[in-house]
Amino acid sequence: MAARRVIKAVLVDLSGTLHIEDSAVPGAQEALKKLRSAPVAIRFVTNTTKECKQDLVERLKKLEFDIKEDEIFTSLTAARNLLEQKKVRPLLMVEKNALHDFTGIDTSDPNAVVVGLAPDQFNYQTMNRAFRSFYNLFSILILILFFAFLLHLQDCRDDVGGAQNAGMLGILVKTGKYRDADEGKINPPPYLTCESFPHAVEHILQHLL
Repeated sequence: MAARRVIKAVLVDLSGTLHIEDSAVPGAQEALKKLRSAPVAIRFVTNTTKECKQDLVERLKKLEFDIKEDEIFTSLTAARNLLEQKKVRPLLMVEKNALHDFTGIDTSDPNAVVVGLAPDQFNYQTMNRAFRSFYNLFSILILILFFAFLLHLQDCRDDVGGAQNAGMLGILVKTGKYRDADEGKINPPPYLTCESFPHAVEHILQHLL
């Protein structure tokens, strides 16, 4: 009887793991191709609230990553799903580049507020509208600050720790926001700490499939 695979899916963080700003992590493109050839589902996650998935995919294409829009789950995706579930009309305090991910959402007469990383939105006019919404007892406030629901990440406490608390294996890579000894700051420590995404992929292919 064939051995049962240890994992059936890999969730890959984008920023700091595959790329840092507009530069790819060395070897990440080839490593991703190797991982795609394995019998495992792959999805990509990010907590960015500054740009829509369409813009994110274009950025990744320029870095020669073959990633489709429907393979990516972002904080904005989570926010939209919640808005649709609650059937509310949000005041969107997000960057203009992020608005595309809320296309079709009714924003008239807001009874909810979505807050992203958007300094330009924190002005008197917008904040006044937001606080007026709070007077409605049915209003909800959605803070899009952190989204930690990942397996393969580069932020130890919020990402790797969050993944492991959800029952996943957490792999910490020493790129992006990594600082010396980060792996010792959470309990239990990461399942694995390695130099970069290509090293993580090699471990997955050799030991987890």
